[in-house]
Amino acid sequence: MTEATFAAEPGRLLIAASAGIICLLILIIKFKLHPVISMMIFAVIIGAGAGMPLSVISETVEKGVGKTLQGIALLVGLGSMFGGILEVSGGAQKVAQTLIDKFGQKKAGWALGLTGLVIGTTAFFEAGVVVLIPLVFSVAKQTERSTLFYAIPLLSGLASGYAFVPPSAGSVLVANSLNVNFGTMMMVGIPTAIAAMIVSGIIWGRFIGTKIFTKLPVNVQEIKDDEKELPPFGLVLGVILIPLILILVSTISGYMPVPDTLKNILGFLGEPFVALTIATLAAMYFLGIRRGYSKEQLKKVLDHSLRPVGMILLVIASGGVIRWMLQDSGLGNIIGPAVEKSCLPLILVAFLIALLVRVSVGSSIVAMTMASGIMATMPSVMGMSMLYRAAMCCAICGGATALSHVNDAGFWLVGTFLEIDEKTTLKSWTIMETLIGVTSLIVSLIISVFAG
Repeated sequence: MTEATFAAEPGRLLIAASAGIICLLILIIKFKLHPVISMMIFAVIIGAGAGMPLSVISETVEKGVGKTLQGIALLVGLGSMFGGILEVSGGAQKVAQTLIDKFGQKKAGWALGLTGLVIGTTAFFEAGVVVLIPLVFSVAKQTERSTLFYAIPLLSGLASGYAFVPPSAGSVLVANSLNVNFGTMMMVGIPTAIAAMIVSGIIWGRFIGTKIFTKLPVNVQEIKDDEKELPPFGLVLGVILIPLILILVSTISGYMPVPDTLKNILGFLGEPFVALTIATLAAMYFLGIRRGYSKEQLKKVLDHSLRPVGMILLVIASGGVIRWMLQDSGLGNIIGPAVEKSCLPLILVAFLIALLVRVSVGSSIVAMTMASGIMATMPSVMGMSMLYRAAMCCAICGGATALSHVNDAGFWLVGTFLEIDEKTTLKSWTIMETLIGVTSLIVSLIISVFAG
């Protein structure tokens, strides 16, 4: 297939893009049409409205899907399987319980926040909530504090880990779009996630948990002490750290005077798909087979963990089509100079684009996909240093996390589990998500100053 090329008239292209965005919002908000279909219609409207030949539109759609998924599909699948084993084996619960025991009840918020941060990098947010929220209720029952006092740190950790630290789907998606290697993304994403968790989880959780008392859910039962049935903490932590260490070592080795043979080996082991494959195999053996799981049981766990992957990949692929449609139509060459004339930092522009999509559509994945796609079309952005683009990735992920409200599934998930009304959810969850976004923006701006 030949590379699609097209030069649109600037005025016509801007009208087409504006019409496409309006149509996208109407389809999702008014008609509740699935984001995948809505984004595909959006992409076609842009292409056709800009005057693209139908053959070029078709080529761009195919290219957008292929180029987007080739760097992320396998990673999302492997990450989901890894998180599934961690969830079913009790590894996540063991990490939380051990940290709570170490920190004590007075600092249980820190334990739950750090647990969420670790688990959020490997599991989908929803899965993390389902697995770990009972521990919040257990601690709240013992201390007789508001459930928000402990829930907010946990939720903040999960959201921050998912947003900023590979191999989570969100961070991988944005990093791949802006051509940032995952080692650099980790080095920027980890401190960003920690800062966001402290501000939105520990500080805000303590404040709102003191101001608003929320009772235990009606049907909640205290978790029984089943530590004998859980895997050892050291084993779980070691398995979780495998992909992170391999990717980081691979990145660092590129800056160290090591033999070429060793550098090549470390580089291969640090390839995200290799690192995640090794971690998944290790989890299958140490957390599965060694603990009595049969091959059939493991297969069922892996099959179940892959169920949400298809939808996520389709959303990502649709967003990729939009990105390439915008790029092939030349929108980046129009937006870029306009942004430069506005004197706004590119980091802030990226954050605001993601935030606007997040508020309008509700889906963080859609917001990440569209914002990273738009920024990737700008030559000035792709000409920046790797570190600068990594900071931009965090800003985009932060913008796509902030201002969660009634059009976000996470809003209702949290409200339902905690059995709190919409007003309380807005006061606690929505502000927590917004603080994550604002903190990430501040950290990203600071990093960008030194990145050049």
